[in-house]
Amino acid sequence: MDSLIQYTGIIASVWIVSGIVVASLFYPGYSHSRQFCSELGAFGSPAQKLSPVINNYPLGLLFILFGYYLISTYSLHMPTIVIGIMVITHGLCTWICGFFPMDADPYTTEPSMSCNIHSWSGMIMLVSFIVAPIIVVFSSMYPFAVRVFSLLCIIGCFYFSYRLSVAFKARTIPGTYQRLSYGFQILWLFVYSWFVVS
Repeated sequence: MDSLIQYTGIIASVWIVSGIVVASLFYPGYSHSRQFCSELGAFGSPAQKLSPVINNYPLGLLFILFGYYLISTYSLHMPTIVIGIMVITHGLCTWICGFFPMDADPYTTEPSMSCNIHSWSGMIMLVSFIVAPIIVVFSSMYPFAVRVFSLLCIIGCFYFSYRLSVAFKARTIPGTYQRLSYGFQILWLFVYSWFVVS
């Protein structure tokens, strides 16, 4: 079991991409460039019930297991323990985002309580995977290459988050920039997971 848990970070990185693709197949006319990932499980979505089952719930479990692995395996290495806590936080918020769907219209001026909970959980998810690579950047216990890579992922995440904000206001292609922003976080998790396992 321990040998499987150590790979859960890698599995989660691949799962999230494939899960979004699969869920989108059950949403006729879904646009990956114009729509957010969370719209797959939004109120009234054709994939409302399916999306969290194949995305949020298993992904949350994978994140939590990987966070547990980091904490239990590197119990004397405080930076890695904090990263583990951030990964577990990411997993818990992934569950919350699945349980509380966003509203069908992301531009609604009066979001429901469920949508507000979803949005705040999403914000915590974003922050947790910014804090984690920042810890790597400033920890001398990690190799220089891993630290530089973590910094580049943070920069990429911030840049595309800014582009996302602009695209959302302009109502153009926020989905593209959301995927690129979160993509840098998932890329970081994938490479970091490989480093930890090796």
